[in-house]
Amino acid sequence: MNIKTLFSTQDSLEQAMLDLEGQYQAASDGTAARLVLFFSTSFFDPRLVSEKMQGIFPGASVAGCTTAGELVSGRMLKRSIVAMVFGAEAVKNVAVGVIKDLDGEMNVGEVFDSFEQVFGPLGTVDLKKHVGIVLIDGLSGAEERVMEKIGDRTNITFIGGSAGDDAKFEQTFVFADGQAYSGAAVLVLVQLEREFDVLKTQSFVDSGKRLVATQVDEAHREVIEFNDRPAAGEYAEQLGTTIEEVDQKFMSHPVGLMIGAEPYVRSPQRLIGNKMKFYCNVRQGADLSILDATDIVEETRRALAEKRSELGPVSAILNFHCILRTLELEKKQQTEAYGQIFSDIPMIGFSTYGEEYIGHINQTSTMLIFK
Repeated sequence: MNIKTLFSTQDSLEQAMLDLEGQYQAASDGTAARLVLFFSTSFFDPRLVSEKMQGIFPGASVAGCTTAGELVSGRMLKRSIVAMVFGAEAVKNVAVGVIKDLDGEMNVGEVFDSFEQVFGPLGTVDLKKHVGIVLIDGLSGAEERVMEKIGDRTNITFIGGSAGDDAKFEQTFVFADGQAYSGAAVLVLVQLEREFDVLKTQSFVDSGKRLVATQVDEAHREVIEFNDRPAAGEYAEQLGTTIEEVDQKFMSHPVGLMIGAEPYVRSPQRLIGNKMKFYCNVRQGADLSILDATDIVEETRRALAEKRSELGPVSAILNFHCILRTLELEKKQQTEAYGQIFSDIPMIGFSTYGEEYIGHINQTSTMLIFK
């Protein structure tokens, strides 16, 4: 067994688990799973989900999180469970660690020490075949700090998403080895048999309008001033709209930290008086561009086609897909068209509350591609 995808849309957890187990037994050709990654609707009891998923794959490392919608080859789903099962042909070694106190000191060092007990010194590993997956409580507000601490410990690529709870915004969970955690992050370090790649696609272009964050409250993800003026008024003026209507521009005109021609998106969430609250951190002094939206389906199709042409055969994809992109696709009735982009590739993913790749970003798909 190399890499297999499973999914269930059954209404009850018991039936969903029977469905997934049956699919696994049919696909496994008698070989055991080494790693299982899964993403589950929050409408099932998270603790039971994690326990039962570990029960289906007793000898494997099993990790995942709750979602705001799920993706599987050819489809965008709701209230489902999707899973990707890796055998020994795909994964040579794996270790899972849990950062349990995102509001406190965070035991990132302890987790990485445990990784080195499995892989040896991380500074000597093959960076083309070692990759990290990070799943974070999507309501913690701790994504930037987690990613910074990971970056302080290793040059290994970590990619992932912030857990969701089906847009209830009450409590999200991450899963590891049969347990469910809130206020935590799960790190999965994988040694692959083949190399991997990353595709980041965000469906925006630079409008040429600039905003410098001249006064910010980083702890609360709030911008107080852009260009030395009240943030909301300056953003509205740049877009030729009013304060009263400015929130209607947030999804189609977020801001981006430009690295070359590539935007790293920061999405406005809401106004607090004249302040703008964002879904991720905007640093003091950040030089940002207002972005213009393009077509998500066409841009994703093009970007994936270019990546596949570059790489050749692709074994599977993990797709960490922002909930704001999902909402836009739903609004435009394009969810079926988006799902079809991946119809011939083993793929799972979920609608996230933020994406992790070289930091924390929004309105992006960050895809881990297995060769």
